[in-house]
Order: sequence, then structure tokens, then C-alpha cells
Amino acid sequence: MPIDDELLNKVTWKIPNALALIGTRAGDVRNAMTASWISQLSMAPVLIGVGIDNDSVTHQLIATGGSFSVNLWNAEDTRVFVKFSKPAADDGSSLNGRPVRTATTGAPIFEEAAAWMDCEVRHSLDLGSHTLFVGEVVDADIADPDARIASMSDTRMKYGGVKRH
Repeated sequence: MPIDDELLNKVTWKIPNALALIGTRAGDVRNAMTASWISQLSMAPVLIGVGIDNDSVTHQLIATGGSFSVNLWNAEDTRVFVKFSKPAADDGSSLNGRPVRTATTGAPIFEEAAAWMDCEVRHSLDLGSHTLFVGEVVDADIADPDARIASMSDTRMKYGGVKRH
């Protein structure tokens, strides 16, 4: 018997997920998007997995550029995530008005992030609607060691389950 879509959405929305801005770059094109499917996958080497919608600009930039950044945000400032649900405006020094710089890979690192990881893609796995990109952490830092990192439960956002029609 198939599971009811509404029930499946409600159950999967209960999975605790961090929220982050995923920064990407391929050539001169940069973007960032809000993401919640993020997990550490290995300790040696340190690998981070991100689930990215196959139809997104971010997917194209990770696949072409071979890197991504994971920018963790303070739970006190979750409004930033709403602005990154669509492709970002890039003025050369900021994305959607949020200042960025680069680290090792050239992917955008947000100056306001509480912590960040810069990752080089080591694997990708097509999983249907999304691709799991696995990146090795090649650079990282913590700007605010006392910050509680934002999670989906800090917002009214919902992502997961089945596509809503």
C-alpha cells in the first residue's frame, strides 16, 4: 500500500537538518542557494555530502566547477535563507547583498557565516530528483564558536518528502 504524500511529507520534515548557504562557482559565474540536505560522510578524509536538485543553477555550477562551500549560519539570523531560494544576484563582491570572498577552491565564502567549509568534489551520485555531491573539506574556519547553527526547525521552511503540486 502506498504511503500518503501528506503523511510522508510530515514525517520527513521531522528529520533534523542544518540550514546552510551552498556557494558555487564555475568560471566567472557564482551562485549560492539555501540547502538543508547536508551531512558529514567520512572522517578520513573528511567528506561532506550535499543533496542538490538536478534542475538548479547550483547543480550545474558544482558539476562544472568541481567545488562548493558550505556556509553555516547563526540561528539568530535565518532571514538570509529566504533570499537564496532563487539564483543569486552577483555584484562582484556580494551575492544578494551578502559579502563574499574566496578561499582555496574559489567557491564563494560568506563573510557573515558563523562557520564554513570549502570542498572539492570527489564523487557525485544521481539519486533521482537530486544529486549527492561528495566534497572533501580542503579549507574551513569558524567565525563565531559560540553560535548555535541554524536548522530547518528555526524557520517555517519545509523541504523533503515528495514534491508538492
